[in-house]
Formats: sequence, C-alpha cells, structure tokens
Amino acid sequence: MISLYRRFTRIASALLPEALLLLVARLGVAAIFFLSGRTKVEGLLHITDSTYFLFENDYALPLIPPHIAAMAATGAEHLFPLLLVLGLGTRVSALALLGMTATIQIFVYPDAWPTHLSWAAILLPLIARGGGPISIDALLARRQPVAAG
Repeated sequence: MISLYRRFTRIASALLPEALLLLVARLGVAAIFFLSGRTKVEGLLHITDSTYFLFENDYALPLIPPHIAAMAATGAEHLFPLLLVLGLGTRVSALALLGMTATIQIFVYPDAWPTHLSWAAILLPLIARGGGPISIDALLARRQPVAAG
C-alpha cells in the first residue's frame, strides 16, 4: 500500500509541476476578482450608480469615503487581476487582493469566511512563490544581470 501511494505521489508531482499550479492559481483568482469588477462598471470603466449606492449603504467601510472606496475597489478589481494573468508584479498584486479579501471579510461580509479563506488559499502561494516560470516576472528575472560581489 505504501509503495502504491509513493508511486501515485511521484506521478502526481510529475503531472502537476509548480509552474502549472502557480499559473492556474493566477488565472483562477484573477477571474474571481476581474468578474466582480466587471459587475461594478458599464462599458470599459464607467462606475455605475448602483456601485456607488452599494458602497454608500451596504459596503460602508470605516475611514474611507464611499465614493473613494468604490473607485479604489473597482480599479483594483480590474488592475490586479490583469497583472496576475500576465504574471507581472505577481507578489504585490496577490498581496493587494489578499488585503481586499481581508477588508471584505472584516467589514462587509463577515459570515463569508469559507469563501474568503479559499481566496486566501490561492493568493498565499502566489505571495510566497511569485508567478512561477510561466510569467513576465520570471522573464524579467532571467534578463537581470547578476551583480558582482
């Protein structure tokens, strides 16, 4: 039984390399946030009146005026997912979306922790590992000259 399990883990590791896992994580979490951002706009980036209404009434955040929060959230839900898809600034983008997730959890939907925990589970490896070899981040890192030391 143990040898069968070890064989399975070798096959799974070969079929699911970290590069693939990080790419799927980037694309998956980007889709979640980007699609949410698209519900807040008409056309390219015209924020709807209903979005402003939600931020004034349902999503009331402390310390941030609703108008600014609506613009910041909508912009973040468009910008950071696009960067994740490209694998550009992956760690910073994932950290920003994790901060947004924490804000939503604490101030907007505190009972939705299973959903927010699943988002965090996708974002944390991106923060820790970056975008992986299939990313612009990796391409830029390969082009950086090695510093003499």
